[in-house]
Amino acid sequence: MDSRKAYVEVKALFTKDGELKPTAIIWGDGHEYEIQRITDKRRAASLKAGGAGMRYTCVIDGRESHLYYEDNNQWFVEANV
Repeated sequence: MDSRKAYVEVKALFTKDGELKPTAIIWGDGHEYEIQRITDKRRAASLKAGGAGMRYTCVIDGRESHLYYEDNNQWFVEANV
């Protein structure tokens, strides 16, 4: 299945240690998805949709998903075409 970058709005906070922590993804239709847990954070490329940046492995509604923060300060997820 082909994927593309889907740019999304993200609610995030900075911890007292200066770490950027996403807390929710807001889809284009305004639907908000709470991030229950972040299980991994590392610099990585999206092999499905192209692009690279900090990859957050998130648990949303009990499912694992990748959220990317690009060097241009934009957030994206891998969406099916």
